[in-house]
Amino acid sequence: MIRLKDIVAGLQIRQNAKRMESGDVIFPDSLRNPKHILVCLPGGLRELTLVKQFLPTITELFKPAEIALLCVPGMKVNDIFPRKGFQILSPSSDQLTWTGLPKRSYVDTLRNMKIDLVLDLNLEQTNFTSSILLNFPNAVRIGRGNHLGRPYYNLEIKTKYLRDERNIYRSLLETIKLIKESSDERTARS
Repeated sequence: MIRLKDIVAGLQIRQNAKRMESGDVIFPDSLRNPKHILVCLPGGLRELTLVKQFLPTITELFKPAEIALLCVPGMKVNDIFPRKGFQILSPSSDQLTWTGLPKRSYVDTLRNMKIDLVLDLNLEQTNFTSSILLNFPNAVRIGRGNHLGRPYYNLEIKTKYLRDERNIYRSLLETIKLIKESSDERTARS
């Protein structure tokens, strides 16, 4: 059943997507040394459990960047995810509009973190995450291929896996690692 607030949220997101003007991103150099990373967590408990297994990989991949984990509204992950080394962000109901999208003040809080890379680990589209992605036009925005596309992502990574979540996440992170390593090799040769 489609609810009115989902329809309104979808309209607001489409309007924002039309106005989105991305900053220049140079690949693979832009992946080399991000300083502040926002990881958009999936909303399902099963997917959250899988993502937890990949946190050490994400940490190693983007060392020494600060990593913040962003939960979908209403999801409490403090009991699931380790607090050590991660800032866990979970928007409260007063930080959301009636449609479930983040209020401007919440987005400003995230922007003040100077996020330069957003990694979307959602396997299903959510209005909340779509709205977050649109609010970081100058950041590298990475997501799974054939999911949201432009202007939400400026780097989509397509994987041969369709339903195997573990391998989708593994493939996504391995591809980022390969891109980063190619950048490092190119820099070393210069």
